[in-house]
Amino acid sequence: MDPHALAEELIRMLGAEVFSIELSDGHRTVVKVTAPEGSALIGPRGEHLRALNTLARRLAEAKNPDAEHGFLIDVNGYYESQMDEVRRSAQMLAQRARLFKHDVDMPPLSAYERLVVHELFAEDPEIETQSVGEGKFRHIVLKYKAGAAA
Repeated sequence: MDPHALAEELIRMLGAEVFSIELSDGHRTVVKVTAPEGSALIGPRGEHLRALNTLARRLAEAKNPDAEHGFLIDVNGYYESQMDEVRRSAQMLAQRARLFKHDVDMPPLSAYERLVVHELFAEDPEIETQSVGEGKFRHIVLKYKAGAAA
């Protein structure tokens, strides 16, 4: 089942009104949902939206276990604004790592947020990223590459 149809079916089953559902294909497939009552789908601190995404991935995996299911449902741009904030924070902390030539720990992040940070610094000659910790305490360490500036 394609992500667009799956998201549409799940949201219909939840009884939520939707203005539009668009699929953006890029590095990662994002199902962009625009809804008048988006806060109910998003929930406090994004809890409902995380649960919706987990449910959607599990359903997609059950229907086709051999396929790749790398998609994300985003309601009213919630995840995109969260990722912008994660990127800004990571860039600021990376500047600190460069300035003091020292490793800097980020706060605990979700798997998706960690992926975004790893991608952000994938080509950076001065900063290396490493995920450390377990469970809800898993976070990224921004490591300064000592020989990079020379």
